[in-house]
Amino acid sequence: MGLLNNSLLLRGRLRHAAAAATAAAAGRRGVATSTDEYMRRNYANNVSEYNTVFGSLTAQRRHYLLRYAYDDMILDGVQPVRDTFHNLIVGTMKGSRLQDAFYFRDQMREMGLQPDVNLYNFLISTCGKCKNSDAAIMLLEEMKAHGVKLKGETYICLLNALAATGRTDQVYAIVRDMTAAGLGLNKFCYAGLITTFKNKTPTTEETMSKILEFVQQSKGWKNIERVSNDSAENIMMNVSEEELYNLPTAEYIHRRGFVSKQMTIYHVAIHACADLKSKETLEVLLDMVTKDGFTYDAFIVMQAMRCYLRCGDIDSAVKTFEEYTSSKFPPGELCVTLAEGAMIGHTPRGMQLAQETLEKMTSMNFFLNPKMGTDLLLAASGEKTGGYTTANYIWDLMQNRKITPSLPAVEAYYKGLKEREIPSDDPRLLNVSRILDNLNIRFGPRRNRNTQT
Repeated sequence: MGLLNNSLLLRGRLRHAAAAATAAAAGRRGVATSTDEYMRRNYANNVSEYNTVFGSLTAQRRHYLLRYAYDDMILDGVQPVRDTFHNLIVGTMKGSRLQDAFYFRDQMREMGLQPDVNLYNFLISTCGKCKNSDAAIMLLEEMKAHGVKLKGETYICLLNALAATGRTDQVYAIVRDMTAAGLGLNKFCYAGLITTFKNKTPTTEETMSKILEFVQQSKGWKNIERVSNDSAENIMMNVSEEELYNLPTAEYIHRRGFVSKQMTIYHVAIHACADLKSKETLEVLLDMVTKDGFTYDAFIVMQAMRCYLRCGDIDSAVKTFEEYTSSKFPPGELCVTLAEGAMIGHTPRGMQLAQETLEKMTSMNFFLNPKMGTDLLLAASGEKTGGYTTANYIWDLMQNRKITPSLPAVEAYYKGLKEREIPSDDPRLLNVSRILDNLNIRFGPRRNRNTQT
């Protein structure tokens, strides 16, 4: 398993397999392959070990390497089993890699294995993550053609996958199918309905009224926490319901104390308010949360802050943050949300607030991870006037932690530096230029190819 620690070594496994095949062919001419060398570089020898590799890559979020590892498995002559494809397709779902998901589905069929209903659920969920409602409908027709019986989970996966593109007609058709099948709507169905109207374009006055209407309707369904047979495999595959149905809380659901599952509808509705910049609807929802006897969790506070900041109301965002942190230690995400949102428009007050928030984070021993740092650097690099203080501070924080931001973030930061009167031999400028050149060598051509396709 040592090769899993380095993605480049895992990719190198393909070259090794090709070399081994060449050596085997040359064996007829008296050239022997080195068994010791093969065993030293090989990282899995049977289906059980390869399944462990696939699970490890998914846990490390190296979903892009699943195809490489699968190709190695085939080159080694190891026969995949049903569990193998479940591991692979769950990995592609978590990584939002729709093309890879369909590739593994096709490979499964070629080996005489028919996808079951749980695997179709994962495929449909992947369609939702990639905002491809047509592919989700195609999978539904495929299930019917192959006689695969839909479960309650399948309908909800479909509903939320179609919601991602705002297709109200298709979503309502799924709701009618659920009713005809004797299934009632649960909180995840209402979450999907809210998401549908959030994503429907253009946004109208009906949008926010529909969101409030669905929140009210959802109160007729009482949540009973239980483990059903339908979700047993999801638990085994470490897939939460929030992740399967593409809810905005999926990223935080395993964080202790961050998300209260009893407030799923409010999470989705308030997240929609932030995306749609509807401060009026937000305040109605916050009042409803209080009247229902709930206390704001970290996710609701974070989305409320996002909404206020996107609407240009810095005072309300700061008040919300301070009220929550007066009694609780703030998660790092709340500080990042406040700093990033304050930089919208790059006003002097907003940039000062962002700088102060980041300094407080540092004093509390909060450290930026690559994603947080990249998002903040992108936001700060858009500042056209001023001393570029916040962008420089974020860059220095990441450099001190030996974290390199993404290529777009470094490009934006470098462009901002060049727009200022900085000597060409300035150490900061030279360092950023060197890192940018290295990133362009590693990722530039590949990114350009993806853009062209």
